[in-house]
Amino acid sequence: MHLIIQIPCYNEEQTLAATLADIPFHIPGVDVIETLVIDDGSTDNTVAVARHSGVNHIISLPGHKGLATAFQAGLNACLQLGADIIVNTDADNQYPQADIPRLIAPILNNEADIVIGDRQVHRLAHFSPTKRLLQQWGSWVVRMVSGVHVPDATSGFRAYSREAAMRMSLLTRYTYTLETIIQAGKKGLRVVYIPVQARPTSRPSRLVKSNWSYVTRSAGTIMRLYVFYEPLRTFFFLSLPFLLIGLFALLRFGYFFITEGGFGHVQSLVVGGTLLTVGFLLLVLGVVADLIAANRALIEELMYRVKRLETERKNR
Repeated sequence: MHLIIQIPCYNEEQTLAATLADIPFHIPGVDVIETLVIDDGSTDNTVAVARHSGVNHIISLPGHKGLATAFQAGLNACLQLGADIIVNTDADNQYPQADIPRLIAPILNNEADIVIGDRQVHRLAHFSPTKRLLQQWGSWVVRMVSGVHVPDATSGFRAYSREAAMRMSLLTRYTYTLETIIQAGKKGLRVVYIPVQARPTSRPSRLVKSNWSYVTRSAGTIMRLYVFYEPLRTFFFLSLPFLLIGLFALLRFGYFFITEGGFGHVQSLVVGGTLLTVGFLLLVLGVVADLIAANRALIEELMYRVKRLETERKNR
């Protein structure tokens, strides 16, 4: 069993060494443990620290691409290197790397495809009440959208089986944490979580600039992903108010036309016809988007098969 622990890094020279030093050297059931650092355009000595700490593999992205791109690049590299299990952790030394054996245990026992470390946000004293509330709210929204129960949706301490990693194909660039859970739910992957004790970080988050920025960008990501995976349902609900109000306006016109005669209340006819047209066009857009989503699903299946063939060839 081949385990690779990937660490996306952007200017992490101060904390990377401590993170790497905390990684266990031996795990029961695992034959090979390797580390992979994804340098996301760092301008400090992150790469030098990684080399000095004995990291097995380093890949450098051309410029700062963002966390989601670095994460996907790491998954692809780990698959190319023949990993059976991939653990993703942050370089800020927030997560207890000693819990990696517990994190991968459900995958080793074939009980899960993805395992997420639950930081138990409601107990973290170094999180402000507002941040704890936002984290819990965000996890609830992701649970409603994905159908996957994960109490800490933004945790970056995760383990992926090879099969789950090959199924991941990120569509957004802000963060991978929310999107991979939604993808897992839509693709029927088994997701479980284990409690971990997160440590306070020595620097502010580079992903969350402010609470308002986190809310708006996360909400935008969730809404966009919901439209990606449920286009027909999304456009149906968008069209429903137009259809109902338009139908009511036409019925109102018909009622007065029958009871009063003549062509009074023409405004109801105009408004009703316009709203019904808009509602019908939204439904048509939903059908088109659903067809595009079906094509995207076929493309994702082809990408999965290509990754699988490449991995099998690499292993041979």
